[in-house]
Amino acid sequence: MKLDLGRTTAAFALLAFLGGTGNAWATMDMQKKAKAGGFPATGCLYCHGEKLPKKDAVTHNDRGKWLIAEKEKRKAKEIDVAWLKEYVEPKAEEKK
Repeated sequence: MKLDLGRTTAAFALLAFLGGTGNAWATMDMQKKAKAGGFPATGCLYCHGEKLPKKDAVTHNDRGKWLIAEKEKRKAKEIDVAWLKEYVEPKAEEKK
């Protein structure tokens, strides 16, 4: 049996990242659900300020902040990506 070192290393890196995300609630499953729901979630930048958020160094864009606020408002245990149907993208002049 021959091991593919590159794939094995990548798999361990992904597991380590997902296991150590701390307060970064996002998961690959959330991204998959968002895509399945018709949202253009092609990566972490859909809700985060970083391509690959790290524990204790996570920032959120407007969408991510909205999801966190919704979680608190709804007193939910976790974020439900279906809530994105209610999200309204701020206009450019509102972002300033």
